[in-house]
Amino acid sequence: MKLLKLKCIGWAGLGLAALAFAAPEQPNVVLVFADDLGYGDLGCYGATRVKTPNIDKLATEGRRFTDAHSASAVCTPSRYGLLTGEYPVRGNGGKGIWGPCGHFQPLLIDTNKLTLAQLFKNKGYATAAIGKWHLGFGTGKTDWNKPLRPGPLELGFDYYFGVPKVNSGYPYVYVENHGIVGYDPNDPVVFNPPFSETTTYGPEAGNKSPNRVGGAKKAHALYDDEKTGALLTEKAVEWITQNREKPFFLYFPTTNIHHPFTPGPQFKGSSQAGLYGDFIQEFDGMVGELVKCLEQNGLADNTLIIVTSDNGGMFNTGGQDAFAAGHRQNGDLLGFKFGVWEGGHRIPFIAKWPGKIKPGTVSSQLISGVDMLATCAAITGQTVEKKQLADSINVLPALVGDPATPLRETLVLCPNKPTHLSVRKGRWVYIPAQGAGGFNGKPGVHAAGGPACASFVGNVNSDIENGKIKKNAPPAQLYDLVKDVNQTQNVYNQFPEVVQEMEALLATYQPVKADARKARRNKEK
Repeated sequence: MKLLKLKCIGWAGLGLAALAFAAPEQPNVVLVFADDLGYGDLGCYGATRVKTPNIDKLATEGRRFTDAHSASAVCTPSRYGLLTGEYPVRGNGGKGIWGPCGHFQPLLIDTNKLTLAQLFKNKGYATAAIGKWHLGFGTGKTDWNKPLRPGPLELGFDYYFGVPKVNSGYPYVYVENHGIVGYDPNDPVVFNPPFSETTTYGPEAGNKSPNRVGGAKKAHALYDDEKTGALLTEKAVEWITQNREKPFFLYFPTTNIHHPFTPGPQFKGSSQAGLYGDFIQEFDGMVGELVKCLEQNGLADNTLIIVTSDNGGMFNTGGQDAFAAGHRQNGDLLGFKFGVWEGGHRIPFIAKWPGKIKPGTVSSQLISGVDMLATCAAITGQTVEKKQLADSINVLPALVGDPATPLRETLVLCPNKPTHLSVRKGRWVYIPAQGAGGFNGKPGVHAAGGPACASFVGNVNSDIENGKIKKNAPPAQLYDLVKDVNQTQNVYNQFPEVVQEMEALLATYQPVKADARKARRNKEK
């Protein structure tokens, strides 16, 4: 793969070996966070129409998890949970963070919260976020003509470069640290016509919102969807090389494989699953470049590299084209991005750490994106107050060992709609409503999902008939994931005692209502 001229400097004679946990030298951590990469989108998870040799090699040399989940089935709240260790339902003052971050939303993470970046920084690490941010900037309504702070740098990152929102939504510019790349104060950002030019693509690439930003012509001219993957990779390679002499944490949230599907020219037509598959193969190449950089700098043996996703695959037009070509983005799991069925949040999770993680192993431990905070605290030997760890659980034993018992007993599942906030406990998952709580469009539209699409791809579910919820379907859902991971049978009526227990458990996580918040404030006074 020739994304760029690799700028790593080879240290062939250095040969850093993996060290024991008690050793003073700290491991580097590279966390690759794909966008919309589904459970079935990688070769090591069963994909045959796309080729992912670099990530498959990580799985061969490390550990692959089969019961890993994103903090949410939606991009922004998933990132919130990953960086804070807190369920998104607890964010926003207890009202929850549910949908994608808007154009003018402020920073959604309280700067007083402990984040993954601050955790590493407290231990003397260099820290960087390179890629998609999508967690807001500033306080109040974002002013794109002023320094974009607070932002990543106020949450513990030393450096940030990337796409400020999402590759399908304006403003179509890059941001570095606190400012728009190429910003000209004589040509400020305006949100009125005439709108500035940006790259556009045909319907086969999937939905990209028309630009509604004027001004900042130079900044807009620098933005190129088809070069973004290579650019982010180059920035990451440069940063690793510059920081190779001290421990570092790199958070690499890619725009791949979110729509629009805009792989670099060298990847177009490279897969057997259309532009969707081509975009996956570019993502795999990006991971390969990071691994190569680590190896050439003598850092691979002392680096934990994790590849995972912010949520399951979305059945948008690109996903539908890939399905028509024989690719199942979420494997045989029920559902898609935005929804609470397993396909919306059960995601790939691969970890390689030479000398610590046994090669070629598979773990069925239940883990979540929120667990990265407590786990990285353990990796770096830090003691953190329980309050700061929020909902995070240390799953390091599942990475480096084979625990006989579950490390995590329960897990809150956050979809797009608060009505479908759900809970997992052991083998059981309880959904307090019908359907998935995500998109419900029929195949052929961008916002496709729900029962219609479940039937379309051939999933069987006892509540669904001909793409619709049956009239006599139970009011809620209970599934035994040990017996039925693909959620074919809703056993709500068969296990009333389990339903009652799960309802009571879920009630403890429900968003705080306005009257309850008022009563709590009065009590605190």
